[in-house]
Amino acid sequence: MPYLVALFAIVFALSPFLTPGFGGFDPDQFPIPQINPPVQPAGYAFGIWGVIYVWLIIGTLFGAWQRRDDPQWQGMRPPLLISLIVGAAWLPVALASPVWATLLIWIMWASACAALMRAPLKDRWLARAPVGLYTGWLTAASCVSIGLLLAGYGWTGQMPAAILSLGLALVISVLMMRQRPDALAFPIGVIWALVAVCVANIGGSMPVLALAALGAVLLLALLGRNLQQG
Repeated sequence: MPYLVALFAIVFALSPFLTPGFGGFDPDQFPIPQINPPVQPAGYAFGIWGVIYVWLIIGTLFGAWQRRDDPQWQGMRPPLLISLIVGAAWLPVALASPVWATLLIWIMWASACAALMRAPLKDRWLARAPVGLYTGWLTAASCVSIGLLLAGYGWTGQMPAAILSLGLALVISVLMMRQRPDALAFPIGVIWALVAVCVANIGGSMPVLALAALGAVLLLALLGRNLQQG
């Protein structure tokens, strides 16, 4: 198991190179083309994947090398492996179908959450931190996918879809921070996405910008409280 997790962390990181050309869902992949949807973060934000990939590889290689039989690491590995396997297959699916890609990203998120809840108390920067950042970003990304589907299939307009999906991301984030206050990297991933939503909506949807900004401030305040407590 430790070696499989490390292997699929590497495969996951290589998947963008194996599936070139994906820069987000194409607007025309939806029945109602999603051109500049307010729920989508500014493009620069996706650069966080580079940090996530490298950090997961370092952490899982350390685990395979130094913590192979450590019982504190064992509980995290099965759900993390599931998330990484699904993540390695996500890009080809996203090129074909936003609906199936949304289903898969929620599976990635759920299994990443399970891994974070089981992450060891020791080795914070090599276990909890990379998995926390990964889970935080997935929290935002999976909710953005819901927003794109809501508007893209005409169930709501773009602005209501953005508000609903951002609200969902905030509720999930607050609950996760209450359950695992020591996972300090988790809210950083969400805050990064919310700030990028603010940037994307400058000169655009003010309600979406305001909600994203208030959400980022709220999570930052909770992060500060958690830092003080531990």
